[in-house]
Amino acid sequence: MNSVAEILSIAPLNWLGLLCAVVGGGIIGIERQICGKPVGIRTSALICVGAYVFVTVANTVSSSSTDNSRIIGQVVTGVGFLGAGVMMARDGIVIGVTSAATIWVQSAIGILIASGYYLSGIKLSLFTVAILVGVNMLERTFKLFQRGVHQQFAQVRNRRRKIDFDPYSSPQADGDVAEEPCARDTENEVRP
Repeated sequence: MNSVAEILSIAPLNWLGLLCAVVGGGIIGIERQICGKPVGIRTSALICVGAYVFVTVANTVSSSSTDNSRIIGQVVTGVGFLGAGVMMARDGIVIGVTSAATIWVQSAIGILIASGYYLSGIKLSLFTVAILVGVNMLERTFKLFQRGVHQQFAQVRNRRRKIDFDPYSSPQADGDVAEEPCARDTENEVRP
């Protein structure tokens, strides 16, 4: 008869590492979802968990003739393709670069947790959110950060809002367009 410990075992993985991967990805995913970005809580948690599982299993089956860093390299490459799928071109501007970079960081967090650095993975998640929120605040506050591509994208977005605006269907009487939860929607655009 199997004991409870055997039934609950997820060896070679462990519950703490799995929980840290979900929390690490979820922390970033909450910020992304609140801002309406394509990579939310569910996707972010799954990216971290996937990286955690691949690296943990690779560490388990390693021998003196294998190189575990190759698995890490393959995770980074695979996640790069996932990130490329998030980027799109709109009105001559490439959007989604920040979401793609965030996916890349999430895989790094999963790898970090799989390497046994649980607390560092959570700290890196918090640091990533601080960067995302902090830069958004800087861009909203200072005109200096609204130059170049950011300014061009903001102008395109504002033109679209004026075209799409219908004062009779809007709940606002003065004609202002409601702010999104994350006032800027620039995603670090890059001109091709």
